[in-house]
Amino acid sequence: MAEKPQPVVVQYCQVCGLPPEYCEFGPEFDKCKPWLIQNAPDLYPDLLKAANANEADKVADQLQSTGISSAGSGGSSEAKQEEVKRLPGGKIKKKEKKEVIIEKVVRNKRKCITTVKGLELFGVKLSDASKKLGKKFATGASVVKGPTDKEQIDVQGDISYDIVEFITDTWPDVLETSIFFIEDGKKVPAA
Repeated sequence: MAEKPQPVVVQYCQVCGLPPEYCEFGPEFDKCKPWLIQNAPDLYPDLLKAANANEADKVADQLQSTGISSAGSGGSSEAKQEEVKRLPGGKIKKKEKKEVIIEKVVRNKRKCITTVKGLELFGVKLSDASKKLGKKFATGASVVKGPTDKEQIDVQGDISYDIVEFITDTWPDVLETSIFFIEDGKKVPAA
């Protein structure tokens, strides 16, 4: 009888998370090179040759870059790594900007909904904000999940003319320079 085929064990790059054959197409091929030389030298023989040729240069560069000042800067490099969040596949998640975006959506020809996004970035509780907006403008206001699964406030009616002044007066942490309108698909500053 024939033997049962065994499953293939795939080795993944510890830097980018891709199989070594695809590291060159990944976002961080330069960072993957040392790992590839050590763990998969048969896949990239050119890297091995280049590594042997440049090994002396790398050692000299490392000696020049090492010093007393580099020991103190080690903590700052860790802080930079915390700011940038890595997602699977080598994608980088950018830190969100603190800004409030106000958008007017027209439905059923005459009805409008004003959408307020980004208030939570300033430490504002969205449920309290929706109550205050509803009372101030005498309309219905609710907290809903937007298309990007982030919570936003939907207010019935076109209140975009007064909402900037109300937001800056009610929450002093929100500056007028950090409030933007979306008009015709373009982001326009409110100030």
